[in-house]
Amino acid sequence: MFNGKTILVTGGTGSFGKKFIATVLSRYQPARLIVYSRDELKQFEMQQRFNHPCMRYFIGDVRDAERLDMAMRDVDFVVHAAALKQVPAAEYNPMECIKTNVGGAENVIKAALNNGVQKVIALSTDKAANPINLYGATKLCSDKLFVAANNMAGKNPTIFSVVRYGNVVGSRGSVVPFFDNLIKSGASTLPITHPEMTRFWLTLQQGVDFVLSNFQRMRGGELFVPKIPSVKITDLAAAMAPTLKLEIIGIRAGEKLHEVMCPADDSFHTYEFNDYYVIAPSISFTSRNNDFSVNALGETATLVAPGFEYNSLNNQHFLSIAELQSMNQQVLSE
Repeated sequence: MFNGKTILVTGGTGSFGKKFIATVLSRYQPARLIVYSRDELKQFEMQQRFNHPCMRYFIGDVRDAERLDMAMRDVDFVVHAAALKQVPAAEYNPMECIKTNVGGAENVIKAALNNGVQKVIALSTDKAANPINLYGATKLCSDKLFVAANNMAGKNPTIFSVVRYGNVVGSRGSVVPFFDNLIKSGASTLPITHPEMTRFWLTLQQGVDFVLSNFQRMRGGELFVPKIPSVKITDLAAAMAPTLKLEIIGIRAGEKLHEVMCPADDSFHTYEFNDYYVIAPSISFTSRNNDFSVNALGETATLVAPGFEYNSLNNQHFLSIAELQSMNQQVLSE
């Protein structure tokens, strides 16, 4: 569905953006593939690797509504990946996080509607479910904006959906490269915030593939959640450095012990498909179909049991130490 189409990725120089660009170029022949980001150095570095004739590089901030509107001219599909996402940094710089994650989301919506974009998918996070930190709260606001945008659209054909997933192995600032650097520098211990901590776990490629598949599945207004494994942080440390002692340093500002992706309070409008969940909107659309038990491909789902919660502690699939070692080796070699 992407052959001959124009795709724009906000935050396109980030970990997700680079993997998304590489994947699209390897599988499709888009007319234009636009990287929209604010860092000229990262764009310059990306141009050395991705210099295909369809590539376009736009310097711009999602806070800049006018520039974003110009960048979306004649665009068919948008992936909104730009965000400030470091939890402690957001706690100390709340307004900057709000300007990018909430104000930026609103600008993406307006630009997409103004330019008649066909489909928009916004990336979310498990931290937006029952948020206890500012980053999660801003992403929950963003999620609600993109869902409500389907009502704002009226008869405009643009549809908006959200993809929520957990920790991405090997992404910038994440724990795997952090541990790897400590090990390579000769550290005698690995810092662990809490020995009982669990997290949802997926690779960048899995995240990209999930987003791409949801462009075909989306009806507009739903929030997609993949079924992915969990990890125990102590198992991750054992997989990477089995001989090193663990140093318990305490939970960081705004950090949860376990993450949630489908809150129990949303169970009354959460549907289970074969390999993912859909959280349907809590509002009704006036000009759209409100039945989210069937996706755009005709695949059917069942409503989850009342009170069902999908969290990283009660997940039925935990990665073993051997599986973690294999995954880490693959990610760190890329």
